[in-house]
Amino acid sequence: MSDKRHTASGRLYAIGDIHGCADELDSILRAIAPRNGDTVVFVGDYVDRGPASSDVIELALELEKTQAETVFLKGNHEDMMLSFLGLPGHYGESFLFNGGVATMESYGLKEDDLPVAIHHIPPRHVDFYKRLSVNYLRPPYLFVHAGISPMLQLEEQQTEDMLWIRQEFIFNPHQIDATVVFGHTPMRGVMIDLPYKLGIDTGLVYGGKLTCVEFTEGALYQVDRGSRQVKSRSIPLR
Repeated sequence: MSDKRHTASGRLYAIGDIHGCADELDSILRAIAPRNGDTVVFVGDYVDRGPASSDVIELALELEKTQAETVFLKGNHEDMMLSFLGLPGHYGESFLFNGGVATMESYGLKEDDLPVAIHHIPPRHVDFYKRLSVNYLRPPYLFVHAGISPMLQLEEQQTEDMLWIRQEFIFNPHQIDATVVFGHTPMRGVMIDLPYKLGIDTGLVYGGKLTCVEFTEGALYQVDRGSRQVKSRSIPLR
């Protein structure tokens, strides 16, 4: 298990699956305007399927330069990409068939470039993918990409479950004393199953929305696919 733990003050945000939709991410970041003391957690799946994966990573790296704290978690798509590039990861043979072609095209790569793709991707981007965390504990919340194995404690969790699990996690209560904030499984709306879980993948790349939750005041920010207009409202978190 690989994890990241922090106790920063300020506002706490979590952003759902982006999948190469850079314009919508830019709109969300402008709307929330993170400042010093704030923490912004990304639950992974920055790349694949959408048109601008490389631009998404640029936005993430620019945010990292600000005074806000950033937490970048790994999604299963980044794990596949790392493996495809010949780096530690899993299921690289499935990368191109799961939206990876769009990611490679966003870096200007052609089919002939794919065997040596790692040499065509900016080193700062490769470094970004390599240093992604698997989970982030900020009591009372645990942030992961896909979820957790319901019967295991945090120190017993397996990386594969935290990147890939779906129904077993979604439809069962878990043993960890934390609300699990996750993406991975696209839904029509935010899944609120307190105190157990909060699902924030609202299917942006499939024509849905990009979701950002602010936990300190209980606010929901969303932007539709292809739109620049961010709508916000309160959300019950207690």
